[in-house]
Amino acid sequence: MDLTRRFLEWSALHGAALLAGSIFAGLFLPPLAALFRDVITPVVFILMVLVLLRVDPAQVIAYLRRPLLVAALLAWLLIATPLLAWALLTALGIHGPLANGLVIVATGCAATSSPAFARMVGLDGEIAFVVAVLSILLIPLTAPPLALGLLGIDLAISMTGLMLRLGLVVLLPLLISMVIRRVVAPAKLDHWGRAVDGAVVLLVVFYGFGVMDGVLDRLLREPGFILTGVAMAFGGMLAMNAVTALAFTGFGQKLALSAGLLAGNRNMALYLAVLPANTDPGILLFCVLCQFPLFLSPFLLKPLYERIRSW
Repeated sequence: MDLTRRFLEWSALHGAALLAGSIFAGLFLPPLAALFRDVITPVVFILMVLVLLRVDPAQVIAYLRRPLLVAALLAWLLIATPLLAWALLTALGIHGPLANGLVIVATGCAATSSPAFARMVGLDGEIAFVVAVLSILLIPLTAPPLALGLLGIDLAISMTGLMLRLGLVVLLPLLISMVIRRVVAPAKLDHWGRAVDGAVVLLVVFYGFGVMDGVLDRLLREPGFILTGVAMAFGGMLAMNAVTALAFTGFGQKLALSAGLLAGNRNMALYLAVLPANTDPGILLFCVLCQFPLFLSPFLLKPLYERIRSW
């Protein structure tokens, strides 16, 4: 058990590099990607259980007692950023499936892995958890009218289906984590805390393998389109991160940086599951390509966050 704990703690220490490597391993080793393609849902489920074990319930409740702050974060994330993305792309005369894909990504909820990523880079995992869960609840109300009004694209997001998904990836893991907290002594949980962080890293690595299934084939057939899409994904995610952090600077450095991380890391798995079959394939592919900035952001941004906090 001690060897296992040390290995998991090592994984936590090198989490950013492992995540960055996983996305390229999944891309360039198609058999590996195919092997993990069908384990994405159970991986996300277990990931949420572990994330909840590392979230401070008291801090989560404290944020829920600041409804104006939470509402401002959600409104910015779900409404302001897609409007800004659409306005900028329109002003620059950039159109087509990649541009449309970027606007749709901007309407998305925060990534399920956001709390883990926030902890990994030294930011606020609790506010990341609150906003990630609430944004999942709200996107059936915000994303479809924005996508239809701005792009003429119908996002067929079923409220019933989304509630079932929410129950699977949030509510059931919440119950399991509560049972574990009741059974396992707090001191024991603290002792294994870094190991739990390492297990989270490894689960996200497995997800990174599976999500790249089929991408290498498209890269070899359409290298120009894929590389342009990756560049737009990085540009869009980093821009949303930076603009959001600046917008929330008045709430303190740590919260502003955490808000930026949430805006730059969106949950594309949901859209890949609900977008209708007649959706432009370029938009669907762009949603997949957004995994590159998602997985590389801890590796690329952690040194920047450390420097900002040292100022």
